[in-house]
Amino acid sequence: MSNKEEFLELLRSTNRPGIEDVIEELENNGFFKAPASAGHHLNIEGGLLQHSLNTCKAALAVFESMKTLEPNLEREVKKDSIIITSLLHDVCKSDIYKPTMKKRKNYMGTWEEVPGYDVSYRDFPMGHGEKSVIMLLYYTGLEITESEMFAIRWHMGPWGLNFNSLEDMRSYDAASTMHPLVSILHCADTLASKIMERTGEENF
Repeated sequence: MSNKEEFLELLRSTNRPGIEDVIEELENNGFFKAPASAGHHLNIEGGLLQHSLNTCKAALAVFESMKTLEPNLEREVKKDSIIITSLLHDVCKSDIYKPTMKKRKNYMGTWEEVPGYDVSYRDFPMGHGEKSVIMLLYYTGLEITESEMFAIRWHMGPWGLNFNSLEDMRSYDAASTMHPLVSILHCADTLASKIMERTGEENF
């Protein structure tokens, strides 16, 4: 099964109304071919798709492990919510990367041109997590729960905070306290990017 087939199977398994409209919008926005970053984890064609799958697998693993420590978690967090939020948390990235050529030194110390990506926020300058929420609500019409909305908005955890904003800090603290899905998604996103997606070069 290809990454795209696995992604679509997981997304459709939620039986969420409007999911086909979401898939159509992802196709139109270039989600399935976009990189996950310009110069860090999975900065390759299809990297965003791979990262989304990795985050989903990590989120489901975190959820299963945490249920043994906190049995009440199963009543608060639904599996379809984990799948929806983890697969779609980074739709904000689908239109920001533009293919280009970049210079870098090879292992011989010689400069060479290699394919890469530039980043532009001109198409929809609306931040990160909040942009994903708005794209899902406005462009696809997907109905997401309050918990799912907060999880996607704050999936960067403290890294998504404006530390000059007391409102930001208090909002994140309230969201993560009230909705365990917020912490599950942030943890999974971190595990995916920092462990599952490391390259050999990053280990030295």
